[in-house]
Amino acid sequence: MLTCAIIDDDEINRLTLEHYIELAPHLKLEASLADGIAGLTFFREGNKVDVLFLDIEMPHLNGLELLRVLTDPPEVIITTSRQDFAVDAFELRVTDYLVKPFDFARFSQAVQRVQSRKIAAAPAPQPAAESPANTDLFVKVNSRMVRINFDDVLYVEALSDYVNIVTAKQKYIVYTTLKALETRLSTFPNFMRVHRSYLLNTQHIESIEDNMANLRGGHFVPIGKSYQDGFYKSLQRI
Repeated sequence: MLTCAIIDDDEINRLTLEHYIELAPHLKLEASLADGIAGLTFFREGNKVDVLFLDIEMPHLNGLELLRVLTDPPEVIITTSRQDFAVDAFELRVTDYLVKPFDFARFSQAVQRVQSRKIAAAPAPQPAAESPANTDLFVKVNSRMVRINFDDVLYVEALSDYVNIVTAKQKYIVYTTLKALETRLSTFPNFMRVHRSYLLNTQHIESIEDNMANLRGGHFVPIGKSYQDGFYKSLQRI
């Protein structure tokens, strides 16, 4: 059972969330509040929940400001009519980002993500490497926020102050550095720095010849000389 709280000044959306929570037998609503100040008071009084459904645009104290004030926030699912807060929200490590209006299926998907993160964070009976529960990344491409699944990425190429994120279907030019993205991907064992200008997703390698990785879809990535020893040692081979 997951305990929940709602903080949203949109009465219609608040009632919708209350109804969705009532339909889900594994959810229990503890509080439904209409503004950020009431939410801050709720948590400062010592109340705790597993998941918080949080609007962003609220008077006096908006959702992002509330998150920055809370010292130990629960799993947070943003519920907002605006898409342009996604970067700021995910920098605050929210679990999911729902754009109003959303249906029960999308609501359930967000709750499932919370459950997955809870399971991943639970102590394991034996030490084991676990893959991160959240395998998605929001990147800003021109004026759009685009969701990219890490598993779909073939490789990342440095382009000065930008990077080229390449999937089997599309390329995304993103304003960031290769070093910053390498840090973001450091918990994913399939990603390796194989060249001063390339990060490679090794699960997409089909063959290697003359220090050149041949990837699915006819893509090629060079293996830099200073990276070759570590790269070849990491491969499972006979």
